[in-house]
Amino acid sequence: MFGAHLMRAPICLIENSNGQFVVNQKALRVLRKFTQPLVVVAIVGLYRTGKSYLMNKLAGRRTGFSLGSTVQSHTKGIWMWCVPHPTKPNHTLVLLDTEGLGDVEKGDNKNDTWIFALAVLLCSTFVYNSMGTIDQQAMEDIYYVTELTDKIKAKSSSRTEQMDDSMELVSLFPDFVWTVRDFILELEIDGQPATPDQYLENALKPKKGTSEEAGMCIQKFFRNKNCFVFAPPAYGKKLLKIEQLHDDELDADFVKSAENFRNHIYNKAKAKTLPGGAMVNGPRLGNLVVNYVEAITSGDIPCMENAVLALAELENSAAVQKAFAVYEKMMRQGIQFPTETIQELLRLHDICEREAINVFIKDSFKDVDQKFQKALENRLKAKLDEFCKQNERESRDRCTALLQDIFRPLEEAVKQSAFSKPGGYDIYLQQMRELQKKYNQQPKKGIQANKILEEYLKSKETVADAIKQADQRLTKKENQRREQERQAQAAAEAARRMEMALRRQEEINRAIQRRQEKERRQMFERMKAENRRLLEEQKRARIRKLEEEARRIQEEQRRAMAEQEQQLQELQQQYDNRSSDSCTIL
Repeated sequence: MFGAHLMRAPICLIENSNGQFVVNQKALRVLRKFTQPLVVVAIVGLYRTGKSYLMNKLAGRRTGFSLGSTVQSHTKGIWMWCVPHPTKPNHTLVLLDTEGLGDVEKGDNKNDTWIFALAVLLCSTFVYNSMGTIDQQAMEDIYYVTELTDKIKAKSSSRTEQMDDSMELVSLFPDFVWTVRDFILELEIDGQPATPDQYLENALKPKKGTSEEAGMCIQKFFRNKNCFVFAPPAYGKKLLKIEQLHDDELDADFVKSAENFRNHIYNKAKAKTLPGGAMVNGPRLGNLVVNYVEAITSGDIPCMENAVLALAELENSAAVQKAFAVYEKMMRQGIQFPTETIQELLRLHDICEREAINVFIKDSFKDVDQKFQKALENRLKAKLDEFCKQNERESRDRCTALLQDIFRPLEEAVKQSAFSKPGGYDIYLQQMRELQKKYNQQPKKGIQANKILEEYLKSKETVADAIKQADQRLTKKENQRREQERQAQAAAEAARRMEMALRRQEEINRAIQRRQEKERRQMFERMKAENRRLLEEQKRARIRKLEEEARRIQEEQRRAMAEQEQQLQELQQQYDNRSSDSCTIL
């Protein structure tokens, strides 16, 4: 927000250099910083009539616009001072102080007429400042108003449409305030007290024997008219330093009138608008200044319609650019390339497009036939095409990089002829399927994922065919080699089996020989054993006979001995019996 602290003093907005108007670019840059609605008050009048004092009063300052202290006109061109509006929040009060009219040093009143016309064109409240009374002389001094129809056009119309154009001017002209300085008369009309506004209305009425053209023009072009009369503020030398005097040092009636004037401007002065009601801000007023000055310097008549159309062209073009920038910024912030689907991109486009159009509608005006909105929509569509192409490029680049990274080992294996072997084609296909699966599992590939993969696989068809052909060729050779090996192995196996058969036969023969030898040995052993057995049997028979003979002899001896023992026992018994008998006898 730009306030008075950014403009501590006025700055020349339109320079008047030797009768040529030039827009001060520095002032233009300052003006364009004020984006709030503007209440524009311009003051015009004869030089040395105290215009600058009133403008300083409106700015709330005692100094600012140069007052001057000589009989020469001090203000050249049109000076500007932008201050915060004292009573209207979010509004800026723009004060335009013009160079004095009727300066004899200029020698040409054409320049004054253009100053007058520019003030009317640029402001929303037009203040005409004069001295003394509103009399015949005052009407002659404001003759500039009679030339407005020659200096200003409402529309680009032909001379035959001049009347309609004049009627159009009425709706476009600012409010009119006539300030009468050093007024010393009584406010009376036909002996009755009157207000300053009534005094002005009466002064503008046609009077017999007087020039009535200026009054009629003021009545015709300015709908709202007010008047303020000021007593002389001071006398003598004090007038030379009026900006240094406090209110208590000035005439009380003057101070009161100045306060009434200031309150009227603060409370009644309207914001400047364009035809159709669009509010004027700093950038718009700056463009109007440039347009009107360019028309004057090129010898044309300033045309309000053309100025507004030019302003609409500029603002709508700027609104298109701003809305487009908003769209582009939102898209770039909201999108992450590549998108998985085109619908994702289109949904974001719809959101950003709506916001961009809202921004355009907010900042644009007088977009006839929606020319600029359609141009914006075409730009947004073209930009969407660019985003779609970028999305495809990002997807293509991402997918291409992924394929190169994922399939690089396989391609290296191909270069090293890793699949130039029987069965290599099947191995190659298996690895291709595994790598395709790995590729499909990767996120953020975008809408070109399948297409790029298909293109890649198609580009590898020649390689696959070469591997397949090599595989078939090598497989055939391998099969031939294996058949030869099989036949050789079969022959070797047959020879081995024959050899084994011979060996088995030999083993059998040796076994037969061993068995026969063994049987012979066993027969011989059996014969020997049989002989030994027979001998043993004979020996055992002889021994048995001897043993039986010995047992017989022993038995005979035992029986003989038993008999002898029995005989001895019997003899002993007999002896014992005889002994017993002998004892008995005794």
